[in-house]
Amino acid sequence: MSEDKPADTAETAPAEVNAIPNGKGHDPGEEISAKTPPAEGGGKETVPNSTQNASPHRTENAEANLPEDQEFLSGVDNKKTTHFTDFEGKTSFGMSVFNLGNAIMGSGILGLAYAMANTGVVLFLVLLTVVAVLSSYSIHILLKLSGIVGIRAYEQLGYRAFGTPGKMAAGIAITLQNIGAMSSYLYIVKYEFPLVIQAFLRVDKPAGEWYLNGNYLVMIVSVAVIFPLALMKQLGYLGYTSGFSLSCMVFFLISVIYKKFNTPCPFSDFAFNSTVSMLNVSAMDPGGDPDPSCIPKMANLNSQTAYTIPILAFAFVCHPEVLPIYTELRNPTKKKMQHVANISIAVMYCMYFLAALFGYLTFYGEVEAELLHTYSRIDPYDSLILCVRVAVLTAVTLTVPIVLFPVRRAINQMAFPNKTFNWPRHIAIAVVLLTFINLLVIFAPNILGIFGIIGATSAPCLIFIFPAVFYLRIVPKEEEPMTSFPKVMAVCFATIGVLFMIMSLSFIIMDWTSGSSNTSSGH
Repeated sequence: MSEDKPADTAETAPAEVNAIPNGKGHDPGEEISAKTPPAEGGGKETVPNSTQNASPHRTENAEANLPEDQEFLSGVDNKKTTHFTDFEGKTSFGMSVFNLGNAIMGSGILGLAYAMANTGVVLFLVLLTVVAVLSSYSIHILLKLSGIVGIRAYEQLGYRAFGTPGKMAAGIAITLQNIGAMSSYLYIVKYEFPLVIQAFLRVDKPAGEWYLNGNYLVMIVSVAVIFPLALMKQLGYLGYTSGFSLSCMVFFLISVIYKKFNTPCPFSDFAFNSTVSMLNVSAMDPGGDPDPSCIPKMANLNSQTAYTIPILAFAFVCHPEVLPIYTELRNPTKKKMQHVANISIAVMYCMYFLAALFGYLTFYGEVEAELLHTYSRIDPYDSLILCVRVAVLTAVTLTVPIVLFPVRRAINQMAFPNKTFNWPRHIAIAVVLLTFINLLVIFAPNILGIFGIIGATSAPCLIFIFPAVFYLRIVPKEEEPMTSFPKVMAVCFATIGVLFMIMSLSFIIMDWTSGSSNTSSGH
């Protein structure tokens, strides 16, 4: 895969890559003298030599103040040099926002109304805001690091900080995180697609038809749609499919808002009530008081609250995709990429909150872990909800190739660190990954279990722990002492990540052992 080249070059020819640490032209002599020795030392020892390490950081700060046109013009002189990749500068700002937004937006949005039902509106908003701000700050740390050391690969930042163990830890976390994400997306395809076809064909009692078997449908979608897109050489090409995917989720959001005002509360199950009885349902009991089940809770704690934080953390994980997207950004600067990240997170934040709020206000305590399934209980043949289901299926299917790219990149970094791009290997990794994920999905637990376990382990590592620890290790003490504000923030950041991981895992384990979990019901 072509985006593997920056990291490959960083290991094999540090002088060439580090001469242009931010994809912009600078005085090569200055950068090489400042950065080559640590890279040749195995990428571990960046602390002892103050003269070698202070210079790159000061240079980076100086670069940040260059005018955009000066940065652009100074880069022209070095066009003949391979910067980070030989296709650098192709992806526009807008396409990058689409790609990163699509990486953030996934099936997580379907579980957020359930999360709100188990935390309450105010507590949910507080948690969502905290996770969004922390995710943005984490991306800031990653971009700052990539500028300091001239590397735009998560695994290579790990290598620079801790050598091979650091690279392997980052690669494994990315692989687990994104395989978890892809599994949850394909699980939605497996679960929703047969119901959609069944509703369109008005088949009330399936007789085992193959086209209503979710396992077959997942394999068909993987081969016909996901696999061809996963073969793209560059992530930037997926900007158009990402834009379409996001527009499908906007349609989903508008429909959720619309249905809130067209669904009576308390609602009646289609299976047990006629349309006539539904029309007579009111939110008032005979005494004229509002039905207690139709009053939103501002704060709510129960056994299922344990799943809420991991689901929220999972909802904003886009960190494995940040550096590959940065690599392909046209005229890349840290400031520009941070803007891409901030816009993507802000848009997703609004969509998440609105989808959760209106989904919750439609069903209140009756909302299920998978929001669309709850609508089917009212009317399985509702044409709007059928269209929404098709849109969500399309959106999550088109997100899988975006999420597959960093996994393939991580595998390349771990298993083939010094190899150049190779089509057979590029294709083979995609085939193996998709086959493995299909097997996982066919025998998988339900969607909430996937969210909870993966969100509680790899997400805190990628968002909090790794960026903070890499920052503490890579930025020399002579440049920023441990008592400096950025270093103190990094320590706090890592601590939050560890506490978050311990808390989430212990909640989930307690929930399982107590037998109170309803994660196996309703699906």
